[in-house]
Amino acid sequence: MADNTHSPARRWLDAETHHHWLTREGLRLLEFHRQARLDTGGFAPLDGDGRIPEGASADTMITGRMAHSYGLAAMQGVPGAASLAEHAIRALSGLLRDEQDGGWLAGGPAVTADRTKQCYLHHFVALGAATARQAGIPGSAALLDEVVEVIETRFWSESEQAFVERYAQGWRELADYRGGNSNMHGVELCLALADVRDEPHWLDRALAIVERLIHRHAAPRDYRILEHFHGDWAEWPDYNVEQPHHDFYPYGATPGHSFEWSRLMLHLEAALEARGREAPAWLFVDAAALFEAGLRDGWASDGAPGLVYTVDWQGQPSSRRRRHWTHAEALAAASAFLQRTGDAHYEHWYRHVWDFIDTTFIDRARGGWQQELDHRLAIDPAQGDVKPDLYHAYQATLLPRLPLAPALAVSVERL
Repeated sequence: MADNTHSPARRWLDAETHHHWLTREGLRLLEFHRQARLDTGGFAPLDGDGRIPEGASADTMITGRMAHSYGLAAMQGVPGAASLAEHAIRALSGLLRDEQDGGWLAGGPAVTADRTKQCYLHHFVALGAATARQAGIPGSAALLDEVVEVIETRFWSESEQAFVERYAQGWRELADYRGGNSNMHGVELCLALADVRDEPHWLDRALAIVERLIHRHAAPRDYRILEHFHGDWAEWPDYNVEQPHHDFYPYGATPGHSFEWSRLMLHLEAALEARGREAPAWLFVDAAALFEAGLRDGWASDGAPGLVYTVDWQGQPSSRRRRHWTHAEALAAASAFLQRTGDAHYEHWYRHVWDFIDTTFIDRARGGWQQELDHRLAIDPAQGDVKPDLYHAYQATLLPRLPLAPALAVSVERL
């Protein structure tokens, strides 16, 4: 997608004021989301005013993301962040762990009816533990060892060279489904483990996942990422065809994931090269194509500003919702490509997406970011007035200031 811009005289990534702005916005987000801490353990989703709704309980995904986010903040020198990360680690080590069958549940065993074991969830427990370990948070090293063992024995398939999706209660039955979303966050985790634990074999796993999901399946589809597969990795393009708005398993392609995958692929390329290994040429080619596909299919493709949530296999919008995380990932990817290439095209999009976030998602009156909007940029009535997620927005204030390698937690520690 052409942007018809001239080359700016100075990149925002090189501007001291922009770095100050990113720091300030990150601190504002951290302050808002500390209100999600539960005295009973863990963290709960917040409403739009930054309050915990009545009856809310600890959420494992959110708690894992809080361990990660406040672990990063602790390494940046934010007072109080280490205690919040430790609060998350304690909950992940106890309250949210399945003492009966091992592994982790979506919420505490006493309150959750869903006792399946989900790969996606375990990846965020591990990511939170890995970042907290890098930050020296008590209890995090033991937690990381435990969750990595579960991931390696239950979710990593050596024969498939990818992660499997979920098990029924008690690890009894493996679902006849393979998912792109959990494998994408698996790549994110592999990058973290390779550096935090100094275990380079995780980079081989990340490369195998990217080769399958992107090079083998997305590239022939004009870089629209297929995220749903049967258990034998046969494509399942009509999965959830009636649910284009689903939070984790929507029908069709998700432009926000095009940006997220593309950024992770640049991190993988840099991680391989940092260890003296040659990255395959297709890795950057496919990453760049994914970025353009995200713009082509996502940006204002329904005639309204911003990124649509999902599109069908012809690139037509399926869900017109505007979600904060898709825009956070778009600007993070633009900053990564700008570092990698210096191309003014990415400078344009980096600025353009931040400007859109500034006027659309940042809530200066109540704090935090608006998270789920409809195509009119009003609060999405189907989701309600909620602000559960710190992770995507906070990372968007960090990634533009960091190198592509080493992994995020290690890079932050070296700031």
